[in-house]
Amino acid sequence: MKRGSWARSGHLLFLLTWVTLLGLFFAMTEIQIEGANGWAASLPTWRVENHWLLDLFWGGRAMTGYHAWVFSFMCLAFHLPHAIVGRITWRQEARCLGSLMFFWIIEDFLWFVMNPAYGIARFSPHFIPWHKHWAVGMPTDYLLFTAVGVLLLMVSFSDGRSGERIRP
Repeated sequence: MKRGSWARSGHLLFLLTWVTLLGLFFAMTEIQIEGANGWAASLPTWRVENHWLLDLFWGGRAMTGYHAWVFSFMCLAFHLPHAIVGRITWRQEARCLGSLMFFWIIEDFLWFVMNPAYGIARFSPHFIPWHKHWAVGMPTDYLLFTAVGVLLLMVSFSDGRSGERIRP
């Protein structure tokens, strides 16, 4: 393996470790906020329960004010390095979005694993009604986000030029 490949592998490992740590901390925060009542079921927030766009973009789950703000906040947080550096490339954006997808999978799974009301034994559709679609023992969102996240990270870490800048 070339030295550049080892450097990319180390960077990828560091990135995935960091994203996992972020997922753990955010999962623990959400456990404190939501407790046993997942998907903001007991929070004082607005909810849209039935709309055809929810099936298309939200996995059939309700859209809540809590999740609208949390998802937007995390998207902005993951894009903060672009604002700090003052530039963005397509490759950096792919890495950012791929990392964000892995973050949500990790955070969601750890919410169940670390939550005293659930644990790994209750990680099933029988106990988690807000995840409407399951395959191979997990919400289908996990499979989709993993596939797209892997593709985006592969593109972002591939050999090649750093990409063109995205200009506002």
